[in-house]
Amino acid sequence: MGCRGVFFALTAEQEAALSATREDDEVRDFVEEIESGWDRDWLCETDKAWDAMHRCLSNGTLDIGFRDGPLPLTVLGGGHHYEGEEYVVAHVLAADVVAVAAALDTVDEAWMRERYDRIDPEDYQGELGDEDFEYIWYWFGEVREFYKRAAGAGRAVIFTVDQ
Repeated sequence: MGCRGVFFALTAEQEAALSATREDDEVRDFVEEIESGWDRDWLCETDKAWDAMHRCLSNGTLDIGFRDGPLPLTVLGGGHHYEGEEYVVAHVLAADVVAVAAALDTVDEAWMRERYDRIDPEDYQGELGDEDFEYIWYWFGEVREFYKRAAGAGRAVIFTVDQ
């Protein structure tokens, strides 16, 4: 199924291997290798909640260039290793993972809901409403815990999604 996002926490060796990739096919091969291991301790699925989550944590859009503190790095921020349009591999460096984890810890449900309510329904593929927000809030909690684990272990994070 398309558009289902997954976060992976990378070891230093894995991060070095990703950084050494130069072409899209090398990046896909790297991600396929990480996915094949499917290490549940170091991954976090988000289903399709990543879309609204990124909008809430950034400027309300799916823009990837917006940088205003560590929150916009959470999903689509950081470095991008894939040039094509059909796939995303967003890379948050280990040092930035610590800042993202700390920032995510400050987000409460009221803040998230306020940001969620600002999403432009014309620009969002989901159906905005209470049920969708609860779905987003659940997955946000999973992502927050994932970033805490990754930060505690000194790991970098990649977010992957196929379009």
